[in-house]
Amino acid sequence: MTEHGEQREEEHEEHRETQGERAARDEQGTHDGRAAHEERAAGYEGAHRETGGPVPRHPAQAPQENGAHVSTGIEKAGLPEAAIPELVIISGMSGAGRSTAAKCLEDLGWFVVDNLPPALIPTMVELGARSQGNVARIAVVVDVRGRRFFDNLRESLADLEARHVTRRIVFLESSDDALVRRFESVRRPHPLQGDGRIVDGIAAERELLRELRGDADLVIDTSSLNVHELRAKMDAQFAGEEEPELRATVMSFGFKYGLPVDADLVVDMRFLPNPHWVPELRPYTGLNEEVSAYVFNQPGAKEFLDRYSELLQLIAAGYRREGKRYVTIAVGCTGGKHRSVATAEKLAARLSSQGVETVVVHRDMGRE
Repeated sequence: MTEHGEQREEEHEEHRETQGERAARDEQGTHDGRAAHEERAAGYEGAHRETGGPVPRHPAQAPQENGAHVSTGIEKAGLPEAAIPELVIISGMSGAGRSTAAKCLEDLGWFVVDNLPPALIPTMVELGARSQGNVARIAVVVDVRGRRFFDNLRESLADLEARHVTRRIVFLESSDDALVRRFESVRRPHPLQGDGRIVDGIAAERELLRELRGDADLVIDTSSLNVHELRAKMDAQFAGEEEPELRATVMSFGFKYGLPVDADLVVDMRFLPNPHWVPELRPYTGLNEEVSAYVFNQPGAKEFLDRYSELLQLIAAGYRREGKRYVTIAVGCTGGKHRSVATAEKLAARLSSQGVETVVVHRDMGRE
């Protein structure tokens, strides 16, 4: 081989090495980009609101509108099946009660996301799996407000099935007459009616959702149901054998500072003598054992506590039947320091012993 030929061969070999290095760099860059994407996706685990629109997302997570593949990250997650949360997809006709169904699941402890683009459902499942059991059940509301992404739903469902994700589709149905009445009662247009009538929007939506309705695991016709009856149906399907949970807040307050605006029930303890007028008790609060003993040694105090606790049992059972999940019991005295505090603590203990999840708040204690 001539000297000139050897030089060309060395240059060619150097060029090949440069291409190999470039390919390695490109591959490493792609790997780094995927890792950065997954890291950004993990930061959206806390993003959620049940009625305010889609979950906020980084632009890199947005589905492509030109038909390009949407990377969800779950393909490579390698997560154990035990870590994958249970999934419910809520859809159906606008005005048929999707929001009520979603709120019911939220009250039952589900993590609810409203109006999530279907292409991001696998990502939501992956984030739940990464939560180490903190998000074991996810409910996603999918409706025609996200119709730009609706075509991605079938692809997402196939992806979830391949990943052995336990998922159910709940479809809320209603007659045209009932839907028209509901839209007219709130004086709002149907989201798909455009320049036409409400019935035109209903017809367009029904056609758009026809295939999804056929795939639904549970169809609920709400034409003749009120809110409480719909909640009862959702409870029957998703609450299991456990009775729907009731949560109570027991709040002490002082009447001289005004009634709590969020009180469902108000108890007035001013029928008992005020420890404020006992010099050795005045500096303390109802959390003090001596103050509490003074309050409940008064005539009628223990009897009141027993009878009111029984009354709360009756009220709690009725709240559960009517689908009410939260109750605030406001216990008041003059300054919110002695009698109301002691009574609130006793009532909270009684409710907890009856299986009611209870939180105690002393609104005005310490204001004097």
